[in-house]
Amino acid sequence: MLSSCLRSLASKGLFRHLVFFVVALMLGSLAAPAVRAAGDQPPILPLDQVKPGMRGVAYTIFAGDNIEPFDIEVIGIMPNLMGPKQSIILIQLHGDKAEHTGVVAGMSGSPVYVDGKLMGALSLKFGVFVKEPLAGVTPIEDILSIPTGDSSNPKALSVRSTADNHVEPAATIGGAASSASISELPHYPVPTQWARAAGASGDAYLEPIAAPLVFSGFAPATVRQYAGEWAAYGMVASAGGTAPPASDDAKVVPGDMVSMVLVQGDISMSAACTVTAVTDDRVYACGHPLFGLGSSNMPLARGRTLTTLASDFNSTKIVNAGGVIGTLTEDRLTAVMGRIGPAPQMIPVDLTVVTPAGEKHFHSEMFSNPKLTPLLMGLIAFNGLTQNTAYGEGSTMKLSGDIDISGHSPVSLEDMYAPTDQFVPDGTFVASSVQTTFTRIFSNPYEMPKIDKVSLRVEAIPDRRVASILNAWSEVSEAQPGDPVTIKVLLRPYRGTPMIRDVAITIPPQAARGSTLRVQVSDADSLNRIPNLVAAQGRLGGLDQLISLLNRERRNNQLYVTLLKPTPTLLVEDKELPDAPLSQINVLDQKRLPGNSALLRESTAGEWSVRMDEIISGSTSVFIKIK
Repeated sequence: MLSSCLRSLASKGLFRHLVFFVVALMLGSLAAPAVRAAGDQPPILPLDQVKPGMRGVAYTIFAGDNIEPFDIEVIGIMPNLMGPKQSIILIQLHGDKAEHTGVVAGMSGSPVYVDGKLMGALSLKFGVFVKEPLAGVTPIEDILSIPTGDSSNPKALSVRSTADNHVEPAATIGGAASSASISELPHYPVPTQWARAAGASGDAYLEPIAAPLVFSGFAPATVRQYAGEWAAYGMVASAGGTAPPASDDAKVVPGDMVSMVLVQGDISMSAACTVTAVTDDRVYACGHPLFGLGSSNMPLARGRTLTTLASDFNSTKIVNAGGVIGTLTEDRLTAVMGRIGPAPQMIPVDLTVVTPAGEKHFHSEMFSNPKLTPLLMGLIAFNGLTQNTAYGEGSTMKLSGDIDISGHSPVSLEDMYAPTDQFVPDGTFVASSVQTTFTRIFSNPYEMPKIDKVSLRVEAIPDRRVASILNAWSEVSEAQPGDPVTIKVLLRPYRGTPMIRDVAITIPPQAARGSTLRVQVSDADSLNRIPNLVAAQGRLGGLDQLISLLNRERRNNQLYVTLLKPTPTLLVEDKELPDAPLSQINVLDQKRLPGNSALLRESTAGEWSVRMDEIISGSTSVFIKIK
């Protein structure tokens, strides 16, 4: 029966193809870590045992959830490429898919095996416009050396294998690898001899393999506006979505994709890379830093690959973020590490956008981090405005809201933002203002703030509401203490007819006869400048005082009239002490002003304001003699 079947296959010319198929399966099983008994656990391959010419196999996902192998060949070791004792293994990728796509964004972290031993993770690629299938591999010893945050015996740790899902012994885990601080994407020049050996030009360089930064629910204008902010971290902005949570989300193995969640909710944003090793409840991925944050507290989710797009510029995976499976706890020079388990707490953000067409509400949650949260907040605010179907350029934006900080008073937000002739979206000014406020809160030198909730409301008014101060004058040039005085202010609205606003003030009863008072008519920025300078120099006494200062800042839709007298004012922390005695000033001058103080030449005798429907700009002065 068997012989007749074989003769039939041979007659149809299929027998030879069957033999080739069987041989290919046998060769593939020799290259990859084969399914083994529970006690047969392949070890890692230390760097000192890696030799040029070695052949092995790497694992990654090109589409779907199918982890695919591709062949690799070791070209050599580049010692100290990334720093002292931070060597990189240079390899060449083989196989139809790998040679077609080159090194793909999202492939970082793909595990590399030689003779069934885990050698390291794909981490570096040649610079842009180079699709050569050449890559740098971070040695597995450096990956496993990052801090774990526990006291377990490192020699007892085990690494799960890609092919068999069994457990492999890991090498001794040493000291912590230094964290990376990425202000711009690092370039690592490749020595000429190595570049030539790899078939590249003599001025070749390696850079970290990019991580796809997946935006879901974001308007194209938002992605364009903020793409450059993430490029310095080696991120490639791409469209994507979210996959529904699945029961096997947490069952990740080397070669699978994971996503690091920055924003989730009505909109989502996550960065993706490949798993290198799984040790107990720890997941090692990327083979290089994500943001270089060091210790972190970012949600870790399963990544689901849709497909891989090949490009001469930058091939990339299209990845959806699946269910959250734990927390990314370490973001270090040689890898990121997360733990399977509970997800960390994020900051809830509620945004209401009001237009003539009605209201729209958006709810999301964002990752809490001093460096990234201000940027995420600006991005969320900008997107909430521009993705509204009623949004249009040429609108004045009116912002209000609160930032709730645990253990402190909330920071109140209130301001107006007018469109300009600059070639930038109008929503940029609102987003930038909110982002700046968050930066001031998070960059305070006093304590780490815990943001409980953010509530924002933005009203779009279809008009350019701005007015400039042209001039101001008083009905009288002289006045007595206690007299009422009317200050007239000439304003020019944008493309409108000049108008006059009256502001009634009162000369203080204690004003010194014979003195001259200065009446400053101004916008909010002129009055906010000096106290903010004190805060910028770290002269406040704590976060409460910074919040107090933020809440006392003048609003730019008000016209301010300030009566100033020629006596000094001391600014001490968040307090203004007018009419400082000369004796006290002389004492402070001899001892030098304390670090949390500043001295102004004038003191405020009174301040009045008029709420306007326009944003006020400009400043002028009027002088009144006290008789």
